[in-house]
Amino acid sequence: MPQPRTIDTLLAQYSESHVHPTNELIHFVCVPVIMFTLLGLLWALHPAVALTFTAAAMLYYLRLSPRFAVGMAVMAAVMLAILVTLPPATVLPLSITVFVLAWIGQFIGHKIEGKKPSFFDDLRFLLIGPLFVLSFLYRRFKLAY
Repeated sequence: MPQPRTIDTLLAQYSESHVHPTNELIHFVCVPVIMFTLLGLLWALHPAVALTFTAAAMLYYLRLSPRFAVGMAVMAAVMLAILVTLPPATVLPLSITVFVLAWIGQFIGHKIEGKKPSFFDDLRFLLIGPLFVLSFLYRRFKLAY
């Protein structure tokens, strides 16, 4: 029997603590918001920092699944395009505020779920969360990953 791909194993492990429908819904909202606000925090340091972080994440995603890397690149490009349009003075306060609120949402979801966040066991799951959300879109549109 063939070994499962690393991405399939990581998504299966991540999904173990994301079964409750309310927790899933919270994650579908909060994970992309956290991704956007993290890019915003990095953008506030310097746009090159956000772009470097994005490039490094894309390399990781490319190793896991080229098709997921494409989806993540599109998401990141849209988020970075939004950051370009925001007044520079608003990026940091907006990002900090929404980042904190989204993480509060995540922890509420895990309280409802009754399980701790996956990244407490493995920091890679901070990068797998967006793929978990994206995997639902891929399956909905019957796209292989």
